[in-house]
Amino acid sequence: MNSERKNFFQNVYTSIRVYLSTLFHSSISRILLWFAPILFLLVFFFQPLARIITLAFDSSAFTQKNFDIILSVAGFTFYQAILSTVLTFVLGLPSAVLFSRFNFRGKSLLRALTAVPFMLPTVVVAAAFNSLIPSQTSYTSDTFPFILILTAHVFYNTTIVIRIVGNALSRLDPKLEAAARSLGADSFHVWKNITLPLLRPSLLAAALLVFMFDFTSFGVILLLGGSNFSTLEVEIYLRVLKLPNLPLAALLSIVQLIFTLIFSILYTRTINQVTTQTAPRFSASRPPKTIRERIFVFTFYLLLVTFFALPLISLPIRSLTRLEADRGQRGEVQYGFTTDYYKELFINRRGSLFYVPPIQAAANSLGYASFTVFLSLALGYPAAYALAKPTRLEKFLDPLIMLPLGSSAVMLGLGFIISFGRSLASPWFVPIAHTLVALPFVIRTLQPALASIPERLRQAASTLGASPFRVWQTVDFPILSRATLSAATFAFTVSLGEFGATLLLTRPEYPTIPIAIQRFLSQPGGLNFGQAMAMATLLMLLTTLAILAIEKLRLSDSGEF
Repeated sequence: MNSERKNFFQNVYTSIRVYLSTLFHSSISRILLWFAPILFLLVFFFQPLARIITLAFDSSAFTQKNFDIILSVAGFTFYQAILSTVLTFVLGLPSAVLFSRFNFRGKSLLRALTAVPFMLPTVVVAAAFNSLIPSQTSYTSDTFPFILILTAHVFYNTTIVIRIVGNALSRLDPKLEAAARSLGADSFHVWKNITLPLLRPSLLAAALLVFMFDFTSFGVILLLGGSNFSTLEVEIYLRVLKLPNLPLAALLSIVQLIFTLIFSILYTRTINQVTTQTAPRFSASRPPKTIRERIFVFTFYLLLVTFFALPLISLPIRSLTRLEADRGQRGEVQYGFTTDYYKELFINRRGSLFYVPPIQAAANSLGYASFTVFLSLALGYPAAYALAKPTRLEKFLDPLIMLPLGSSAVMLGLGFIISFGRSLASPWFVPIAHTLVALPFVIRTLQPALASIPERLRQAASTLGASPFRVWQTVDFPILSRATLSAATFAFTVSLGEFGATLLLTRPEYPTIPIAIQRFLSQPGGLNFGQAMAMATLLMLLTTLAILAIEKLRLSDSGEF
């Protein structure tokens, strides 16, 4: 009896020891997984954010003049964002109906065309709209540049409405509409009483996302409207570099951060309602039958092709066309086709000490982008591994690691300037800022793929004698390769086109292609304008080639041809 009791207590002791040992090692492993990402965020995000908050609450920031500036700038930021969102829905909502309800020739190509602007750098989009007007055009009012800004926002964000609302429309059961019509409801009442209530979460989610992008717009507004249109983002930039007032810039950053966090929380709650209401897709799309439907499809097909293709085609054409005289040029101007703008990119006519040829600017952009990919994956993988099987620790850390999404790139640049000062002479701070922008999306791309790996496959490989590295190599990585390439693509393209933080942090001798474009656009003369168009065309080509190359690698890796 005593021996049985002794064995019982020994077994209990052994079980407790094994459990505590497993728990201890599991906790240590999770802490080690989080160590690098959290340390990175503490040094390069939370420390600069704390310095911004400290500076914002400096007594010199609380003046009546500063409050008047904040109210004026915030009011215009809301005004242009609301107007841009409304106009985006004017085009996006009928387009969502077009793609979800009708089949027509060239549908896939047109859908891809509407998505292209969203993947392009902001400076390319701004240059594309600049290419539609002569460089020497002068405006007696700010009306036309403001219309150009609104149009560029619609160009950028229409695909969001098409994707979110279009997906929701494709998940509506057509039997509901058929039942309503059988009871005598006309098209308006079907839309009002059946379709609209079911689409409300998707409409709100799309509106919030479009509004957030318009609210934090920087490159489009700065390059198309200049300092005449001071949104919160533009005013922060002006108060850092043009009209130095760091306390006011810090206060503006806090105001913007508060609003973007509120919108982000609202969007997260709304999109969760959309995902919980998802249903299997219904094959509701069909060829247009009635004359009214054919007119609708033809009209919007032509409108979308024209609206999205015209700026993209105009940019390379404008880079090869001379329409105005160069600055200081005398005599007869040779109008028409020219390759001078591309040739002049490689000539330093003014003998500037900070002249950088486009090849060097491209090398700088590619170098920053490559380092951003490496750093984002190195930090994103451990965090995504931990989040794949969340515990209380992950539930606490998950919102913290997503906080950079609530801050703008210009605010990140300001935080770096306040925190690191003279250390910014190092060019490494640019890809670090790019990594802060890309890291949350990289983690969100990797996390679902890691969570989908069956644990039994890992256990089977371990049972057969595979080491942990061999298990990862043979089980995890083949499943993760596609998600890894997607995450790398995102980090690469974000870095390649990032403009806000780079404009504040880059050194004159290490410009990226977006910064070089901004320099050309900020100077008068047809030659500078043409060189901006040429550089933007090169950046558009480089971005497209990068995406296509990585997509080809992804397809090859998955065995598709």
